[in-house]
Amino acid sequence: MEGLLEEIVAKYNYWIYVVLMMIGFYAMIAKRNLVKKLIGMNIFQTAIILFFVSTGVKRDAGLPIVDKDLALAGAIDVATVVNPLPHVLMLTAIVVGVSVTGIALAVIMRVYREYGTLEEDEILEKIGR
Repeated sequence: MEGLLEEIVAKYNYWIYVVLMMIGFYAMIAKRNLVKKLIGMNIFQTAIILFFVSTGVKRDAGLPIVDKDLALAGAIDVATVVNPLPHVLMLTAIVVGVSVTGIALAVIMRVYREYGTLEEDEILEKIGR
């Protein structure tokens, strides 16, 4: 039992990401306000980005900036260098997330102008469903 507790405490950051994901998922599913759903989606996305960035971390690893001659000679041990790919992919995900948020806010504004509300139930009533 003690070993399990130590393992859970050692990976506390993953538990935080899971909690953030569940908060975001709950907000997307349970809330009826469109802005609250969008905020839930952003929380969910942030948890996923944090998770992927944390998986790319290595203890006591150096930066992947190396001399070309050393790289060509094969004198670099890849275990001592951080892989930049997860971080680069998450930068792309952040840009896409900001773009999606901006477009979603524009659509939400348009929905509000058209229906006078942001509540999903009231919008569905006005549509006739």
